[in-house]
Amino acid sequence: MSAPVWSACSLDVEPVATCTASTPTTRWSRPLTAYPARARISSSLLPRAPRAAALPVELMLGATGPPRSSGRRPQRAAGFSGPDTVPAPRPARTPSADLGKLRSRFGNVPRMPTTNPRLAVLDGLRFTAAAAVLVYHFVAVNHHAWGERTSDSLPGVQGVAAYGSFGVQLFFVVSGFVILMTAWGRDVRGFVASRAGRLFPAYWAAVLLTLALLVLVIPGRRDVDLPQAAANLTMVQRAFGIPDLEAVYWTLWSELRFYVLVGLLVAVGLTRARVLAFVVLWPVAGAIATHAGSGLVATVLVAPDAPLFAGGMVLYLLTRERRSPVLWLALALDVVPAAAVSGRIQAARIENSTDVVVSPAVGWVAIVLCFAVVAVATLTPLARVSWGWLTALGALTYPLYLVHASWGRWVIESVHPYLSRAATLAVAVTACLALAWVVHRAVERPLGPRLRRALDRDLRRDRARPGGHVPARQDEPVAAR
Repeated sequence: MSAPVWSACSLDVEPVATCTASTPTTRWSRPLTAYPARARISSSLLPRAPRAAALPVELMLGATGPPRSSGRRPQRAAGFSGPDTVPAPRPARTPSADLGKLRSRFGNVPRMPTTNPRLAVLDGLRFTAAAAVLVYHFVAVNHHAWGERTSDSLPGVQGVAAYGSFGVQLFFVVSGFVILMTAWGRDVRGFVASRAGRLFPAYWAAVLLTLALLVLVIPGRRDVDLPQAAANLTMVQRAFGIPDLEAVYWTLWSELRFYVLVGLLVAVGLTRARVLAFVVLWPVAGAIATHAGSGLVATVLVAPDAPLFAGGMVLYLLTRERRSPVLWLALALDVVPAAAVSGRIQAARIENSTDVVVSPAVGWVAIVLCFAVVAVATLTPLARVSWGWLTALGALTYPLYLVHASWGRWVIESVHPYLSRAATLAVAVTACLALAWVVHRAVERPLGPRLRRALDRDLRRDRARPGGHVPARQDEPVAAR
């Protein structure tokens, strides 16, 4: 059957189009007004052309191309009192415009990032934090890798290097920022796949490298059995009371619990209002659990470090709304308890591991500076810096943090009898950087994306099931890689 051609469409004042159709069959020979009212075509649905072009008011039903022109000047349709031209088309509605209307009406629709920038200065901060922790472990913590206690071997350096321990708190603030950025716009499955692909490949390599050092290079130095080594590969060994193979792994246990809490928030649905409530109430709940003596709840809520993670999350929200007084107030509510609690706890750790005494005021200032430098890196024009060498250093941060402790001390112990202390330190740092680069290039880069894709694909197998709907996967923000 040939396609019908609509003709003589006159636009009423109502406005409803009354048209007749002519085809070789009689099925379409009735006027459109003879059909039920629901079959009428609203004039708002008729295509419109720019005012500068005069087009005939006719539609091609079922045609695959533009309407055919007879070459004659279009005539004014009967009953049509407007101009000979069709009004210009309305601007196309965009998702961002619709999102803006929803946000203005409901206030809790998340503002989605329009780009995924690489925050190079934030990468530099991450590397600085790792380097500070490395120096702290090499020349501040009391050990005998230098042939005598560090306080006796490097008395003038220890007092300064001890403050590198606060690099851990800087890590946690940066993590709060990056993890919320990673979770925003994802579902739980995408978030889990992203974090697993980011954490586990380098971690597994670091555990195996430490195990090789303790078993093959310096056997008998520490007692390590197979169950302990296998449990450490899970990253949750502390939950079962199994000692860490490396002392630095305690921070990963804090990170994992934070990820679980963010995953629950993602499952509920990330909105500005929910995230804001979370970053304010979470540290308070952790403090209440600690003072009430509920060790289990305090452990689940990462009570001592909750204000650090929460403050980093607020800083990410501030990148979207920098003039929001509510967000700045929420940041203050996280910074103050973080400085009071985390500053005191870290000062005690320094005193237990070194001969340096840190006053509470210094600990308070150090924590405030952690928030300040992250704010400068993300809320000022420095956020637009795109220096490639900072990105390259940031890529080495995680493997450097994982492998430096035991391997670095072994290098110091091996070469310090033959070199000066400064040269020994330089060799140890260079060796750790080289080992971190190998882990990054040989393990992280090839295996991380593969593990992330494999988990994402496996967790989304219900795509093929009838009725199974999964939100579209979104690429991971590059700053989170």
